[in-house]
Amino acid sequence: MIRIGKISYWHVHAWDYTKQAQEHPDAEIVAVWDENPERGQEAAAKQGATFYASLDEMLAQDDIDAVIVDAPTRMHREVMLKAAAAGKHIFTEKVLAPTLHEVNEILGAVEEHQVKLTVSLPRLNDGYTLAIRDILDQELLGKVTLVRVRLSHNGATAGWLPEHFYSLEDCLGGALIDLGCHPMYLTRLFLNQEAVDVSAQFGYVTGKEVEDNAVATLSTATGAVGIVEAGFVNNFSPFCIEVHGTDGTILYGTPDEKLLIRTSRKEEYKDEWAQLPVPAARESAFHQWIGHIQNDTLATENIAHAVELTKLMEAANQSAREHRAVRVDELKA
Repeated sequence: MIRIGKISYWHVHAWDYTKQAQEHPDAEIVAVWDENPERGQEAAAKQGATFYASLDEMLAQDDIDAVIVDAPTRMHREVMLKAAAAGKHIFTEKVLAPTLHEVNEILGAVEEHQVKLTVSLPRLNDGYTLAIRDILDQELLGKVTLVRVRLSHNGATAGWLPEHFYSLEDCLGGALIDLGCHPMYLTRLFLNQEAVDVSAQFGYVTGKEVEDNAVATLSTATGAVGIVEAGFVNNFSPFCIEVHGTDGTILYGTPDEKLLIRTSRKEEYKDEWAQLPVPAARESAFHQWIGHIQNDTLATENIAHAVELTKLMEAANQSAREHRAVRVDELKA
């Protein structure tokens, strides 16, 4: 049994990961620390877990094997460096850290102390992502020229997002660094190449401290372009993916959850749009993490995507602040 200490219930998905741990036959949450003691005590009491007022004290317990991190983004580096130094395996909410420099510090500590790290990037495991990757591996679209991924909800306009999600100090950004993480890592995945530079535009529709409406564009050496869209201000904006190539196009979620293809590279897809089957999702990032702990393996692909995500988010935030395109190679490693 892998005994887990929960680091904070700040994030809106904290209880989702708690449920995954509770339902996993080889995991259990036995301890809780929270930067908000009242919230932490309440969460611990609900589960019959031990609440620790001190993170250092919780991490010092020999019978705790791992931690789940749902602390504010600004705290990720601090809590993960401590967890790694204490020999605790780490599962964390995205982003791994807000800057490439902090990510590299965390990865250094993870390697030094030989703990297993996995980042929650759930849409990498969804069936539509697996299907699109397979199509691109077959080169059915020709050369990819443009990828667009959009994800938006009405959290700010309908008032259901917690108020602390609009804190620039805690979140280090708004719609893009939160919800926009998913379209960002998917766009990078489908482009299948590093971005040269990033340009971002932020909107403040509801007047929050952080952006609630955002677009980022990624340029590449081949001329392919990525478009990442995210927002907290839309009632009926479907999650959607477009991948365009020199010979064909894939569409998903426009608006139905159907995967469509049209391409001149295959006769049956040439004259009209064809619907493709969407396979079942593969196991979740949480389940993968448990497997890495049990089998002494590394989440190599997951971590590589997490590093790329932070690079692009850091560049996008800098672009929005400075009103210019930011080259990814400008970032401090």
